[in-house]
Parts: sequence; C-alpha cells; structure tokens
Amino acid sequence: MGIKLFAIFAFATCGGYSGGLRLSVDCANKSESDLNIDIAFAYPFRLHQVNFDAPTCEGKRRETLSLIGDFSSSAEFFVTIAVFAFLYSLAATVVYIFFQNKYRENNRGPLIDFIVTVVFSFLWLVSSSAWAKGLSDVKIATDPDEVLLLMSACKQQSNKCLPVRSPVMSSLNTSVVFGFLNFILWAGNIWFVFKETGWHSSGQRHAADTMEKQSSGYNQSGYNQDSYGPSGGYNQPGSYGQVGDYSQPQSYGQSGPTSFANQI
Repeated sequence: MGIKLFAIFAFATCGGYSGGLRLSVDCANKSESDLNIDIAFAYPFRLHQVNFDAPTCEGKRRETLSLIGDFSSSAEFFVTIAVFAFLYSLAATVVYIFFQNKYRENNRGPLIDFIVTVVFSFLWLVSSSAWAKGLSDVKIATDPDEVLLLMSACKQQSNKCLPVRSPVMSSLNTSVVFGFLNFILWAGNIWFVFKETGWHSSGQRHAADTMEKQSSGYNQSGYNQDSYGPSGGYNQPGSYGQVGDYSQPQSYGQSGPTSFANQI
C-alpha cells in the first residue's frame, strides 16, 4: 500500500506542477514601463517554448523573449517511472490477493516479481537523480534575476528592472524527496520478494544438508573411537590378569602342611 501511495505522490507533485514569476521594468520614460510581466511555465518544463513580451524602453516597441533550457527528458522520465511503478504495484496486489495459486505455480511468479522489483529499484534511483539535477537547472533558468538579464532594457543603467514574484518550487522539491523514498521502499522490498523465490528455499536446503552431513560425520567418528577404546586399550590388561594363575601357590601352601602332618 505504501509503495502505491508514494508513487502517486511522486508523479502528482511533479506532473501536476504549474508555476510562474513576475517581473517589472521601469523605463526612464514612464509611459514605456511595464511593471507586471507575468511568465508562466509548467510540466514538462520545455522552457525554451515559454515566450513573453518585454518593453525595450525605446518607444513603444516591445521584444518577444523566451526562457532558456529544455528539461522535459528528466521530468518525463521521472513521471513515467512513477506511473509504471504504480500500475505494477497495483497489478501485483491484485495477483497476490486473487491469484495466489497461479502466482506460486512453478515458482515463476516470485521470480518475475523479484526481477521486476530489482529493475524498478534501479530505475527509481536513476530517475530521481536525473530529476534532482533537472530541477536544479529549472530553478536556475526560472530565477527572476537570470530572466532579467535576457531583456535589452535591463542592460541600460537608466532603466530599473526588479523581480516582483519568484516561482514556488516546494511541490517539485517534494517530488524529488518522494522519488528517493520510492527507491528506498523498492530496494528494501527486494529481500522480502527474494524470500518467496526458489533461490532462497534451495539455499536453505543446501545449508541444512551440509550441516546434516557434518553432524553425521562427527557422530560416526565418535562411535568408532568409543568402540575401539574398550576392546583394544583396556581389555588386554584385564585378560592378562586373568590368565596368570596365582592361585596355585596359595593352594600349594595350604596343602603342604596338611600332608606333612598326615605323614607324621
């Protein structure tokens, strides 16, 4: 659920953006001034297509200018990844809930899910980094002080050019944050998806078999040592003591005096 929400926030805060700035040009001849020059721009930030009129402070003649830069590639790439990530997570949720048996059949579903999760994690990192750089360039290109430098009237000391309103970029900053949060969520989800695959279960079985073989080998060697010890080490002295018959002198000592008394 969190992955879908973060993906929605990512493409909504970027793809739904529209902003603008306002400039003023106060010419030496007040009748030629324009104190409210509004410049509006929006996603996908093809700023070189954003045109606006500005006074030249040379009679009634005005000039048509445009902003600098085309940052649509990074913005559109970021939004595209966000949309596809949302659609895939939505489809995966439906499969998990209603088609659990098909998902686990032949271990194909978990493997596909694992591969797609790894790919989306990488794409989130790349797209978020690219859009962060693109946003930085958009801020520079739409900086009122930079836009004023494009006007010929502002190059004359007798005219006064001032920024009235700067564009608000808070939602675009939020989109970058959500982009990297999506990367963290998808990268963290790799382990949980990997546990569903056959690779994880086969690795556990291999480790269990290895430990079982080692334990059985230890048990066999211990059994051989215990069986060797009583028969080879300690039975021979015991049997030697039994073979040497020291009871005969003792019986001889008992029978000798008895026979001598009888002879007397």
